[in-house]
Amino acid sequence: MTAHRHSAPDPAPLLRTFIATLDRGERMRICLYVVLSLVCALAGVVATVALVPLVQPGHALTLGGRVLALPDGVLAQAAIFVVASVGFALLRWTGARQAADLASGHAARLRRMVHARLLDAPLPALADASSAEIANVLTYNIEIIVQGFSALLQLMVAAITAGVSLGIAFLVSPTLVLALPPLLGLAVLAFRISGHEQARVSRQYVADMTRLFWLSEDFPRRLRHVRSFEREDLEKSGYDAISSRLSHGYWRQQALVASGRLLLELSAVAAIAAIMLLAGLWHGIDRGALITVGLLLGRLLPYLVSTRQSFQQLRSAAPALELWQRYVGLGTARVAPTMPHAAAPMQGPLRIHRIGLAPPLATVAIGELVLAPGSMTLICGHSGAGKSSLMDVLAGMVEPRVFAAQCDGQTLDFAAYRALVRHGAYVGQSVRPWQHTVRDCLAWAEPDASEAAMWQALRDVGLAARLQAGAQGLDTTLNSAAAKLSGGELQRLLLAQVILRQPRIALLDEATSALDAVSEQHVLATLRQRLPRTALVVVSHRTSLSAVADRCLHMARPASAPLPMAQPQPH
Repeated sequence: MTAHRHSAPDPAPLLRTFIATLDRGERMRICLYVVLSLVCALAGVVATVALVPLVQPGHALTLGGRVLALPDGVLAQAAIFVVASVGFALLRWTGARQAADLASGHAARLRRMVHARLLDAPLPALADASSAEIANVLTYNIEIIVQGFSALLQLMVAAITAGVSLGIAFLVSPTLVLALPPLLGLAVLAFRISGHEQARVSRQYVADMTRLFWLSEDFPRRLRHVRSFEREDLEKSGYDAISSRLSHGYWRQQALVASGRLLLELSAVAAIAAIMLLAGLWHGIDRGALITVGLLLGRLLPYLVSTRQSFQQLRSAAPALELWQRYVGLGTARVAPTMPHAAAPMQGPLRIHRIGLAPPLATVAIGELVLAPGSMTLICGHSGAGKSSLMDVLAGMVEPRVFAAQCDGQTLDFAAYRALVRHGAYVGQSVRPWQHTVRDCLAWAEPDASEAAMWQALRDVGLAARLQAGAQGLDTTLNSAAAKLSGGELQRLLLAQVILRQPRIALLDEATSALDAVSEQHVLATLRQRLPRTALVVVSHRTSLSAVADRCLHMARPASAPLPMAQPQPH
């Protein structure tokens, strides 16, 4: 994400922006959280007021000019204090867990929304997006937003507690402005409780975050691969599983903090009760009003310490939220499924009479292009000539300015063409498999593929011997140091996916660039044999591939006139 200097955001618009990201269920739960915080603040006031008869027996505390009637007897008065204090601590503990649940659920929802929108976004909308920015918006950027969301919840609790405590303190004694902050050190120590488990949860959190970054790497190119294999829903479910683990990790971290705070507050309650009980038995000086107001104000000190940090988190969340909204605002290009997965293949050649690409490649005009089952078309040209843009059109993912085609005697507009080639395969340049093992990678492309079919596809692309030489076979991990596959081997693995897919049209955009020239020709020739019902389109800078292609299209940037098609070349 590009760094920019921002002035401090106006709280009101920022608050409205955060509210706009909430669904109805989240808003209702926040309202319940506010009510719980108010009850918690009132319970804290009751616990504070219950200290007065313990500090000075027989002393009557006035509240707003009225004398509060409390039961006689030290044990009864101590019991009231302990019950009220324990209730306050439990309410705070419950509120902290509820806040953690709100924040973790909000994080999971933000991640799901932006990831689903990226998978459904039009490719032109991602033209200016970098992989790093997309990785950021899917991972760390969400964390910044959630920190701001948590800061809002903390500020809300601080405001409620401050309002109740200051109001009661004023009613007890308007002239008292000083109080003792005995629990300030305890608030700091609370975050040191359960340190070992917090470290373990944090390590797992980092591991899952790293996995999310890996899934997000090179997203625009990978997106073509995902769509062509129709695996959007599988990708979403896998992403949701990792996102749920991250949300649970966040919840557990906050729950541990809440548990530590609970233990410390219960210890503080016992200590204060013992001290006040001894003071009452020893008939100390009358300090009831002073201690009452002091404790009321002292309860605010932890919030005052955290308020500055909360505002800093809130300011940091503003640009992160803007970036998230920009990606969530992307349109959608995904077409609802209208055809079964195993639809009938093309019976005859698909003739594309004319394609006019969108700006800035509007001057590139392409003449008749014949995509016949079992044939291979080679597309060559200098960088920037529009080869990848043409492949996006042929994949049905980007609508061109002009399109005219015919298949089996039927005239096709672009919508009909897109439906015809929907069962396709697009392997883009520099895309690497992101699954865990070779088996996972092949099953992702064709879930019903048997182990025998997987091995056959690997033999077809020249990768079986390499994997059989190892101990793991199909369960070889793709990114382990011990069995790391080379760039060429990873490309062979992606081509094995294409064989298992058996698509109508297979688009290989520099998908064999890591292979040497001889291996490249051999693999492509094998693909033609194994895909007799597939129209194979290959983009390459190596014109030597014309030896195994039926047709060759050389792309350039002519001022006018369609580009000529090369004559079909014999095998």
